[in-house]
Amino acid sequence: MLPVLALSVGDVSGIGPEIAVRVLRNAEILRSARVRLYGPEEIIHAAAERFAPGIEPETVNTGICSFASLVPGKLSPEAGRIAYDTIVRATEDVLAGKADALVTCPVNKAAINEAGIPFTGHTELVARLCGTERFAMIQSAGSLRVIFVTTHIALKEVSAQVTVERIMEVAGLLEQAARADGVEHPRIAVAGLNPHAGENGHMGTEDETIVKPAVRMLREQGMNVEGPFPSDTLFIDSVRKSFDGIVSMYHDQGHIPFKMLAFDRGVNSTMGLPIIRTSVDHGTAFEIAWKGIADTGSLEAAILTAAGRVRAKQKGRA
Repeated sequence: MLPVLALSVGDVSGIGPEIAVRVLRNAEILRSARVRLYGPEEIIHAAAERFAPGIEPETVNTGICSFASLVPGKLSPEAGRIAYDTIVRATEDVLAGKADALVTCPVNKAAINEAGIPFTGHTELVARLCGTERFAMIQSAGSLRVIFVTTHIALKEVSAQVTVERIMEVAGLLEQAARADGVEHPRIAVAGLNPHAGENGHMGTEDETIVKPAVRMLREQGMNVEGPFPSDTLFIDSVRKSFDGIVSMYHDQGHIPFKMLAFDRGVNSTMGLPIIRTSVDHGTAFEIAWKGIADTGSLEAAILTAAGRVRAKQKGRA
């Protein structure tokens, strides 16, 4: 039986609805999973008629939104509220066992906040709905995997949030993700926090007092971990290809090189949840919304990754 994936179409003013219906024409997707689209039915069917003629998507209606009133590419509090409600409904259905995994199209943070809903991001919302306090964001594209010790916080707050316990926690989640992807003995690299990994304490002491002890303790637990590595050289081919995953200390340290290497096929996942959740690795792209030209590569990868992890979970690998 194919895994059932709950796919939220994201902000209807963006590219979410069009890429959600267009991936349903992909034969590999259809062989891998049964994809159920969550969002305003009128919008989903309008997108299907325009961008995927002949496709009749399975849908779950999460709000009333008239296609006639939709303004593509315009930030809308109404679209923000519907996007929020869609995430909530899709997550609740996965938690209830009505679907095997959650896949999300992009939302606009400003639109949701302008709807009067405090919102930091998909990752934090889904974790809260799952009742999970300890979780981590991971980005992947084939053998390239990057997990984050901290994510959506100000840079000035990062050093206080980087602890031995947190590094060890996310490294363990990275190992779990790699195993779910079929890597039997994951090799993990840990980035330094400071420039040049602190230069033995001359450019900040955190790498000596926090990162190195975390790496040592992970090794003592039997994990294949090395570091800390200077982040300005960690992502070059000769270094990163020696590892199955990288632990990044903060958002831009890992996101910038990852997106330069794999923007059109990257997958954003949340590890540590009681459910499987993957997402596209890009935004709503308002400037090209509803033009039928948005790249579907990231969404296709997110769907295939989710389906693969469902199968791995069923086989006891994750």
